[in-house]
Amino acid sequence: MLHYSCPPLVGGVEEILRHHAQVLHRFGHRICILAGMGEAFNEAFEITIHPLIASQNERVKMAHEACLEGRYGPLKEIEDEIYEIVRDWAVNLDVLIAHNVLHMPFNLPLTLALRRLAFREEVKMVSWAHDSPYVRLDLPEYLTHAPWISLRLPHPRISYVAISDSRRAAFKKYLKGIQWRVIHNGIDPADFFYLSPESVRLFKELNFPERDLVVVQPSRITPRKNLELSLEIIHGIKSLGCNVLFILTGAYDHHEGRAIEYYRLLREKVDDLKLQNNVAILAEYVFKDGTHLVPRRTFIRDLYLMADLLLMTSKDEGFGLPLLEAGMIKLPIACSRIKPFQEIGTDVCFFRLEDPPLFIAGRIMEYLSRTTTHEMYRKVMRQYIWDIVCKREILPFLEEITGETLAVS
Repeated sequence: MLHYSCPPLVGGVEEILRHHAQVLHRFGHRICILAGMGEAFNEAFEITIHPLIASQNERVKMAHEACLEGRYGPLKEIEDEIYEIVRDWAVNLDVLIAHNVLHMPFNLPLTLALRRLAFREEVKMVSWAHDSPYVRLDLPEYLTHAPWISLRLPHPRISYVAISDSRRAAFKKYLKGIQWRVIHNGIDPADFFYLSPESVRLFKELNFPERDLVVVQPSRITPRKNLELSLEIIHGIKSLGCNVLFILTGAYDHHEGRAIEYYRLLREKVDDLKLQNNVAILAEYVFKDGTHLVPRRTFIRDLYLMADLLLMTSKDEGFGLPLLEAGMIKLPIACSRIKPFQEIGTDVCFFRLEDPPLFIAGRIMEYLSRTTTHEMYRKVMRQYIWDIVCKREILPFLEEITGETLAVS
């Protein structure tokens, strides 16, 4: 991957480059980065910094000025130098993804060198375009003349990617003759929420992105929490055609007979309702590698951040702290209509304990349909998580241009 700069420098393209590198590395691919400014921001990648790749290099800026005056010698000299730099760097690469530099006017020698390099058979080149001055109304006149016009011309051996349908439409209008493939940007929940490693593992093992609804209940496993009603509500939501995941976070006293018996009853109910793939009781959760989950306080916060709904079915409470916690992060709430919850709750989905579970399930789904942030959150989780974008969009594209089947680890 190549760009004018890389992290820790802050910028939109720099951030996308970082995420591309991380997700492809996570999927088992070898990544190396060439940039003009920045640092070795991740020990997992080979990161090369060369000042001639930068957009603010003084020699490059002087060459631009000379070019505008009709003197092309300095431009050609730097182009040749950059060609050698990039050719040597790319000698063992299968694909070179150039982020933005083939369409932006900040280092024309770099653009021209990459266009030359694209004719070589050894490496497949991709122009990953985030922006272009040619789609703007205030296009400078000099960009319509040679050699700057190269920024808008198609190249027979370069594949072109736009980051959205609207960008592709604009590029097709102003950068004639180029065939664009749309591959969307994404987001990394672990990075955005600062999730703990345990949370990330649970997120993947329980397949949060593919779910229609993730419900969390941070309650101790005790009869007054009325958890059997929670399971019946989840069964009702599932029967409405929803791929639901219910996470019960609370522990129980392994030395107290009634608590052990209640836990066993809940496990039996999960089996009776055929909710084995829809319920995770974290008190006994074992990761796929055999290690036990230890739900620390920050882990509970992570679950709030990743869930769609807080469910509380208690028969009796002294207060209702989970409602305050959910309110702090704008998490939708469904809870029993008991006095402590009524004192706290505003704009939540209340239900009566005697209501039929399927009726409660319907009320919850109707409530969520009116909660506008819920649908947006689910759309992000289903379509724009980086791992999802990589599997559905990036890897198929790379397979297409290389003719190889790529590993998904």
